[in-house]
Amino acid sequence: MATFTQVILYTDSDGVARFREEAIPLSEGSPKAQLSAPRPASALQLRMSPVGFSSDFHCTTTPQWLFVLSGRMEIMLRDGSSRVFGPGQHFYSADTVPAGQAFDPAVHGHASRLLGDEPLVTAFVRD
Repeated sequence: MATFTQVILYTDSDGVARFREEAIPLSEGSPKAQLSAPRPASALQLRMSPVGFSSDFHCTTTPQWLFVLSGRMEIMLRDGSSRVFGPGQHFYSADTVPAGQAFDPAVHGHASRLLGDEPLVTAFVRD
């Protein structure tokens, strides 16, 4: 059975953001159009970030898919690792502040920045 690789940005048990990948089975549809089971979605939000965009370290307030429509963005983690996402790529952003803790910019979250000379256009899809 074919699968779709879901890249997940999450908060680990130590409060630090990390990436992991999980397979979503494409168990529905047909051989010509393999589909996952329907997944819930509550909202779609579009964003355009101008050339030069960057953010300080922050956490996701609401877990959501982020799909890059155009441009390129880099997500940087506290451990010094990063991943670059371009058009057609995605990740599921679920690195929330751990329950009972206050946001600590020295520990929690991720930072992002636009790469290149093209605005970044993204679509957020919330569960």
